[in-house]
Amino acid sequence: MENINVLINESRIEKRIEEIAMQIERDYIDEEIVFLGILKGSVPFLWELSKRVHNKVKFEFIEVSSYEGTESTGKIKMNKDLTGKIEDKNVIIVEDIIDTGRTLTYLKEYLLSQNPKSLKIATLLSKPSRRIMELDVDYIGFKIEDKFVVGFGLDYNQEYRNLPYIGYIE
Repeated sequence: MENINVLINESRIEKRIEEIAMQIERDYIDEEIVFLGILKGSVPFLWELSKRVHNKVKFEFIEVSSYEGTESTGKIKMNKDLTGKIEDKNVIIVEDIIDTGRTLTYLKEYLLSQNPKSLKIATLLSKPSRRIMELDVDYIGFKIEDKFVVGFGLDYNQEYRNLPYIGYIE
């Protein structure tokens, strides 16, 4: 097992998710929201966020990939498309981490072509120093430095997603 150091502990994650949920409720008073989770890493964040948002919430999932091991390939591959319609719906893309911004830029363009009522982005983590594509992110859990992180949905070759905290591998 790799040596994993705690970067953001479980209680800080829970507190920040609560704050984001309150912000979403203020932005969408009495409106239905579709949380669009990007598989697989967003699932813990999406679940914890959805439990704290008291609006009517629906789930939708999409799967794209751009990583092999610890490096982005720069190519976006759609592995699983939407199963429902998002036209005229308030959609919040839920992501575990935004790194270069390529995946979210691609997804945002793709989803806007489906004519949602609104489209926002929520991410647990953001690495601004790695950004290649400019991207407006509406809800950010934590801005972090350029470390390879695992836990709370984030993986290293499909491992460590189940850690209750965000850690980094030395």
